[in-house]
Amino acid sequence: MIRFPSLLAPVAALTLALSAPVLAQQGGQMPPTPVSVLTLTPEELPIINELPGRISATRMSEVRPRVSGILVERVFEQGSRVQEGDVLYRIDAAPFRVRVASAEASLSRAKATLSNAQVELQRQKKLRERNVSSGVELDNAETLVAQAEADVAIADAALAEAALNLDYTEVRAPITGVIGRALVTEGALVSATGEQHLALIQQLDPVYADFTQSSSELFQLKRAMAAGELVATAPGAATVQLFFDDGSPYQHKGTLLFSEAAVDATTGQVTLRGEFPNPEGDLLPGLYVRVRIEQAVRKNALAVPQKAVMRDAQGNAQVYVLKDETLVDLRRVRLGATLGDRWLVESGLEAGETIVVEGAQKLYPGATVAPEVVTTEPAPASTDPAAAPAAANE
Repeated sequence: MIRFPSLLAPVAALTLALSAPVLAQQGGQMPPTPVSVLTLTPEELPIINELPGRISATRMSEVRPRVSGILVERVFEQGSRVQEGDVLYRIDAAPFRVRVASAEASLSRAKATLSNAQVELQRQKKLRERNVSSGVELDNAETLVAQAEADVAIADAALAEAALNLDYTEVRAPITGVIGRALVTEGALVSATGEQHLALIQQLDPVYADFTQSSSELFQLKRAMAAGELVATAPGAATVQLFFDDGSPYQHKGTLLFSEAAVDATTGQVTLRGEFPNPEGDLLPGLYVRVRIEQAVRKNALAVPQKAVMRDAQGNAQVYVLKDETLVDLRRVRLGATLGDRWLVESGLEAGETIVVEGAQKLYPGATVAPEVVTTEPAPASTDPAAAPAAANE
């Protein structure tokens, strides 16, 4: 067996000589872990909730006939946009023209009778002035004139009614909007007193989004406002954002109109309504959406970057807090909603404390670190549906 004692000894001696100063300097411990840290400062942050809702038309009108008759023509194109006053259907107008002609004839006869009564009244007045006729005859002449004037008024009103009914044979759009399918066809007998409507018109720009929130959440917000923990948004300033069921955001933002003054007895929900512009027609009545609404503002709030948060086996949120200049401690925190790439802190941290943002995965309670201070800009509310409000476990 070949041995090389003369070569191994110098190498071992050189290794010990080089490592000795390092071990002596560090006392046999690992070097401090480099981490980035952030000092928490209070700020005003919005309270945002994401709620389920559905789209509804701002105005909806059932097209109904105002006279009874046979439908002879459908004028509109189904699914098209119609303007208020556009003719949609035509009802057979022949019977109504006959009634107009009859009313005109009755009016003419009433006017002729009135003219005759007025001539007789003038004649009786002249005879009375010469004491040729009695006062009774003059009174009768005046009565006949009054009756003839009333008959003219009645005939005039009958003519106006007949002309109005003739105009009603053209069924017009009561509002501007998108008209749906035709519910009756030509040749059908339509009735002014029937329950069947002819079509449905919906105004779809703007549209309403009706969404619900549990009464407990709403009352909790109100109690927090009453206690001064939250500040209500200014009237008309609460922004509302829509998301489709595939998670994509709607390009136009809306405004909150009102919330119901009653709680649904079966669901315990309160209905809120927002209004959204819909120039492209993407929002259709009945469409399911998610609505994100800013309901209040929390003053002196704290937020931590999402990458600073870790979870234990039970899912509880934890962050590393700098106890002094180089030592860290693991702190359990309770988180609220997400704001962009940050979590809103409900409890567990105080303003002025410093937390570890990056490098926490390599740490353990009591570890020594080499901190490097970082700063973050306040992040606006995210439009990413993955950033929906969520409450972390305690």
